Amino acid sequence: MVYKTNPTLKKFSPEEDLLGEEQVATEYELPRPSSRKIWGSILLVVVVIMAIWYLVPNFTPFKSFPALTYPWPSNQWQAVFLTNGQVYFGKIERVTWNAVVLKDIYYLQLVTRPLQRTIEGQASSTAQAQTTQEPTLIKLGNELHGPTDQIVISRSQIMFTEFLKTDGRVVQAINDYVKSLKETK
Repeated sequence: MVYKTNPTLKKFSPEEDLLGEEQVATEYELPRPSSRKIWGSILLVVVVIMAIWYLVPNFTPFKSFPALTYPWPSNQWQAVFLTNGQVYFGKIERVTWNAVVLKDIYYLQLVTRPLQRTIEGQASSTAQAQTTQEPTLIKLGNELHGPTDQIVISRSQIMFTEFLKTDGRVVQAINDYVKSLKETK
């Protein structure tokens, strides 16, 4: 038996025809999709998933997927170095794919002070020319505009972060500040 109407069907020899019509009918070879079509379909699915991954947090009220937000050890102090040269010290509360949430924030500010003072408490004329700049640790929230003690930093603005040692000068200064606040209350 030879099939002439459909060229994609398998042609059988007369020996195979003896197996019976039911078994021969199941021996057809179906055309297979080419590997180019398979890879094209896979690529399309990947592109659609990545587009959803980008568009949903940026253009909908749903700002992050649970899989894209992960907790950070908030009990450790960290230094966050920004691209503009600013350094914040605090505890990272949460990290998303496009932002870092920092709480308990401190930063350094250079304070200019004279080197010597006279007995009356006024700077002498020679001491006015001699000043020094000291880095001072400032607690976020004491500024004129009264920000909260939490900031959201774009990950594109972060150069790197560092964990701080508990016996480091910055952490000791923070602990002294917190201790002085507790004593004044």
